[in-house]
Amino acid sequence: MSVVSGKIIFCEGKQTSLDFRLLNRVVENLLTNKPTIVPSGSKFTFSIFVQGYFSREEVTNQQYIIFRDRDFDVKPTANIALIPLNSMLLTHRACVENYLFNADLIHNYWHTKYIEKQDNPTSKWGHGDSPGVEAISAWIEEAARSLQDYQTVRWALSDLLQSSASRHQFKTTWTGGSGELPPSLTLQDCQNQAEALINQFQQAVRTVTQDRFEQSLTVYQQQFAQEEFWTQKHYLIWFHGKDIQKAMQQRDSRYISLKIFFDWALNQLDVNQYPDLIELQNRISPLQ
Repeated sequence: MSVVSGKIIFCEGKQTSLDFRLLNRVVENLLTNKPTIVPSGSKFTFSIFVQGYFSREEVTNQQYIIFRDRDFDVKPTANIALIPLNSMLLTHRACVENYLFNADLIHNYWHTKYIEKQDNPTSKWGHGDSPGVEAISAWIEEAARSLQDYQTVRWALSDLLQSSASRHQFKTTWTGGSGELPPSLTLQDCQNQAEALINQFQQAVRTVTQDRFEQSLTVYQQQFAQEEFWTQKHYLIWFHGKDIQKAMQQRDSRYISLKIFFDWALNQLDVNQYPDLIELQNRISPLQ
């Protein structure tokens, strides 16, 4: 059995994921006692993974952080900061990809590859020179605008999800689990407890209604239609980055591959431009 000590950061995905590589950028300037970053697969299995990870090791003085995408699980806050959810810390922007939609960064990559092509005729670069920062900014915004209705619906559905029993697993016992028996084992008493569980679940499920959905839909329609939402580029915070990426690629097939750009951009990204990533550094640094 190996011994685990020091600090650990759990993140989504694999070692090739953007999450893992972004975290490496966040911690690279820590001078001493850098953390171990552990990719943990899906966000839905974090708690199980963490328990299993520590149960197979001899744990000494263990401190850890769970860091993942916010997705549609929580609304972004007015101040730019990490968002706590249970035992996890969530990105302020919807996901890691959202930090990479920067017109200047895309322009620099595009132009750099074009210059490399001039110096190396065997280069397979086939996109020509960058169309410029203004054209790239328009590319990003136009893709986001095409998603406005879709993101509105996704957020309205998220509101229903947060307020319903759809996140509550219907259980087969009212005790702590198998091996923990109720005070009474008679059929009548057990049936009464089961009926109470059913009633509780049905009451929660009733919150998923067409009216509630339409109320939320109206709120997000109004929010995403505000001029400030677009001039302040709030769509880079609210709209999911993977959706923006897909919409951008669909708009013009002659444009660059964003997946390949992301690989390059992560090494160029200035994490100090993002207060929530600075906060993450500050949370990691004092861990022993």
